[in-house]
Formats: sequence, C-alpha cells, structure tokens
Amino acid sequence: MVPQKAHPFPPGESKELVTKLICHHRFSLIACLLALSLGLFACRSDPRVVIRGKGGGELSLRVEVADTPAKRELGLQYRDDLGDDQGMLFLFPIERVQTFWMKNTPLSLDLIFIGSHRKVVGIIHEAIPFSTVSLSVPVPSQFVLEVKGGLARRNFIEVGDTIRFEGIPLENVGGKRESQISLKK
Repeated sequence: MVPQKAHPFPPGESKELVTKLICHHRFSLIACLLALSLGLFACRSDPRVVIRGKGGGELSLRVEVADTPAKRELGLQYRDDLGDDQGMLFLFPIERVQTFWMKNTPLSLDLIFIGSHRKVVGIIHEAIPFSTVSLSVPVPSQFVLEVKGGLARRNFIEVGDTIRFEGIPLENVGGKRESQISLKK
C-alpha cells in the first residue's frame, strides 16, 4: 500500500483563504515589531533639560547628570569640548546657595542656577577657565546647569525662565531647603 500524500490545505478551504491568513499574521507580526521598537525608543534614556523663555520659545539641551557627590565634584573638569546643545545638570539633595569654581576646567561655562520650583534663579555668564574664585548667586538653588560659555546670552536665557527635565530621575533629590533640614549632633 502506498501512503497517500497529505493535502496541503484543510478540507473545504481554499488556497486563497490560507494566503490571506498568512498575510494577516505577517502584518500582525510587523505591527507588533514596530510598536515594540517605538516603545523602546520612547523609553530610551536621553536626559534633556528644556528651557522655556518668557516669549514661549524652547531650547532643548542633552545633558549629563551629576547626581552623586563624586560626579558633582568632577563636573566638567578636564573637558576640552562641549557642544552647543550639551551641558551638565547638577542635582543637589537640598535647595541652598550653591558654590562652584572653574579649577581644572579649560572651557568657559555659563552656570544656570535653578530653584526647586524649576525656574532660573540666577546665571553666571562666561566663567573664566581654570579660575579658583568661588562662583554663586545669592539665591538658593537645587539644580545647576553648566553649558558652553555665551550660550545663555545667545539664547536669551533669563532669571524666571521655566525649566523642564526629561528622562532625568529625581528619586534622590529631596526638594527641601537647607533651613528645613534638622541637624542632629
């Protein structure tokens, strides 16, 4: 006895129906892969600071985040280059008058001081490279954004401008002023 060859299509179904099913599954697979890739793109870690001026214009900057004492201490020291769309955002656990210097920093920088309410509270323009002079503004801030020297003036960044953080985790940022912290001895 010779075995019968299996029929490629189930009884009563046509080749066209099977072709439609294969195309439908192929389309579904492509749609799922596209949705997955868009989801991964949206979840990527690309920290940005967006500055919104009083006139409504926005400036978006890619930033490195200095969220630990070691990262804050190193900052942008020893850097020879910083793009016009780049910067470093310093996150501090409490809002207080923050002090910086330019030791070992060969670039001129603008320092943009930001309060816990995410508004610019002060700006130091074009800090002098390698200087050990203390730099601060007389208003408490919880965040400081360092950008290429001259960028703040060229983009009309002013005290009172609104700041938005994108892709920047703030879990370790307390949001308290120094006067609200009780010191134990």
